Amino acid sequence: MVGNSDLPHVSTRAYSEVFQDLSPRRVDIYNLACPHRIPLDYLSASLALLETNIMSLLEPSNDTGKELKLLHYIYGQPNLDEIRGQPQKVIDLIHEFEKDYHFINVGPEKGKVVTKLIDELKPKTMIELGCYVGYSAILFGEAVRRNGGERYLSLELNPEFAAIANMLIELAGLRDFVRIIVGRSDLSLHKLLTSGEVKKVELLFIDHYKPAYTTDLKLCEHFGAIVPGSVLAADNVLYPGNPPYLEYVRSTVEQKREAAKSGPSQSYNTTGMAERTVESFVGKDDVPTFDFVGNPNLVYQSQLCQPEGLQDAIEVTKCVGVQA
Repeated sequence: MVGNSDLPHVSTRAYSEVFQDLSPRRVDIYNLACPHRIPLDYLSASLALLETNIMSLLEPSNDTGKELKLLHYIYGQPNLDEIRGQPQKVIDLIHEFEKDYHFINVGPEKGKVVTKLIDELKPKTMIELGCYVGYSAILFGEAVRRNGGERYLSLELNPEFAAIANMLIELAGLRDFVRIIVGRSDLSLHKLLTSGEVKKVELLFIDHYKPAYTTDLKLCEHFGAIVPGSVLAADNVLYPGNPPYLEYVRSTVEQKREAAKSGPSQSYNTTGMAERTVESFVGKDDVPTFDFVGNPNLVYQSQLCQPEGLQDAIEVTKCVGVQA
């Protein structure tokens, strides 16, 4: 697809004049020259559609820079001092801002699925893959802290998103509890696990690059971080969808052992994923940093948790044992 930077520098007015100059004289010439012509109403509609498409390329989208706009919106509130240290007030402001912009946050409905898990499990450490602007880090970080937890680790690829998230997390009063780690999720996980900083996964929220869901889980399995009692909560498994991840966590030990015989994959499994999903964030040609088959002997119990009225859901997976 052609991006704004690929177009020649032509004013939007120039394009408008081209499409609006369908004078009667030009129409008459068209009628005489085209005996097997396309109906003019169809032609006009087609030209109008083409004009709309060109204008959409020339004019910046309303969503352009929305993450930074969110930061300015929240920090521009007249009652900022009343918001400081109040996680729910920051979350509420994000909800208010989302009325005009589309964000890829987990949202309140699916968020309740995860906060309920936090209330039940009371993890000392919770890890999330994919921080974005900090919505989930604030929502879940506060829940972990409220339940006596010690820390919330959030892994984010994009340094700009991480910077915005850090400012919102600080405003929410969670600066000393939530830690954002910037970089590729596989590299960050590898460092956390091999350094001994994280010895086991208690609760892992997965909401980053969709093709990396399964490979990052296998990385955790490889280093023994997934143990009986470990719980995974994966977002966007229905929309935009993640068939490879669902297949893996729902497979039996026997099925995983059979699949593991072919050895580690040197690429992401993108079966059933939309092209735009594969190309987002890192690009379609990206490959995992590490090649691990994981631990096929782990026994999982997995359940789809879909809030009423939503087209998406959270897949909640619990490791319940290790099969010999």
